[in-house]
Amino acid sequence: MKELVGHCSCCGKEIFCLDGFFNGIHTDDKKIFCFECHENTKKEKKPQD
Repeated sequence: MKELVGHCSCCGKEIFCLDGFFNGIHTDDKKIFCFECHENTKKEKKPQD
């Protein structure tokens, strides 16, 4: 079963629940992101050595 949950807060891509599993990232501040945008934001926030 595939159910639309919402859109990525960054790029607007549709995010679905696939067979009961959320296919994205839900943050503490109630935003949802696709996996690609979440990875990009993690890389941007990573402190430089």
